[in-house]
Amino acid sequence: MKIIIGVDGSKYGRWAAGWAARLPVATPVRVTAVHAVDLTYLKAPFMSQPVVIGNEPFLRAEVRRIEDLSRRVVRETRAMLSSLRLTGKVVCQKGAAATTMLRHAKRGDVIAVGSRGLDALDRFLLGSVSTQVVLHAPCSVLIVKEAPRPVHRILVAVDGSTASEKAIRFVEQDLLPQWQLRDTEIILVHAMPLLKYPEVKEAGKRLFKRYADKLVKAGFTVTEAPRLGRPADEIITVAKQKQADLIVMGAKGLGAVGRFILGSVSTKVAQHSPCSVLVVR
Repeated sequence: MKIIIGVDGSKYGRWAAGWAARLPVATPVRVTAVHAVDLTYLKAPFMSQPVVIGNEPFLRAEVRRIEDLSRRVVRETRAMLSSLRLTGKVVCQKGAAATTMLRHAKRGDVIAVGSRGLDALDRFLLGSVSTQVVLHAPCSVLIVKEAPRPVHRILVAVDGSTASEKAIRFVEQDLLPQWQLRDTEIILVHAMPLLKYPEVKEAGKRLFKRYADKLVKAGFTVTEAPRLGRPADEIITVAKQKQADLIVMGAKGLGAVGRFILGSVSTKVAQHSPCSVLVVR
């Protein structure tokens, strides 16, 4: 499995590398760590005539600072990959962080990106960048919220859509077998809308049982957590209650009409969840 890691010198970039090493996947991991050098903020309108307004020394100093930072990030990232025993490379390229990472991604890969970066002034931040990556990536995206830790409780959110089928398939096929994961529990969450139609509730129960049976057949220990309410809110609530280590969910759902959506839901969960989130494509 190829994992593209966004690194920017912040703890979130280091955490993303740590998660790449700890993610319990069945195939060997190859890493491409990407550091984006974004100089666009130096071309703001108020700096269009640096000589006239006397900002040329500032611009030169800022460019030198950014170049020094980039060299340090590349050096530290190489050392970190070596210490984590990750096979791969570190690339440093000019451009916006999200766009630069996306250039290296293709279907079947995983992008690991921190939920936040250094700060707004540096423009190396991975804050709003993580949202852009989730929305536009051609592959799965791991939004890293905290330092890497053993994965014992994996919350899997389903809604009956093709996207949630992919999330289930990822657990079945891409995670390590249950006997290797040791003490790992799958928490299956299906949030039902607050509708007064018995047939809708029955369809939801059948769907839920089908997913649970699939995972049990694959050898996983499954805890069912059916919920009533807004999907994103319920997923976040269960993640907190069960102290989930990782949330796995699809990128898109059935759509607004069905109210089982995991599209904007996945974005909201990625932004507000208490733990890291893997959005599967």
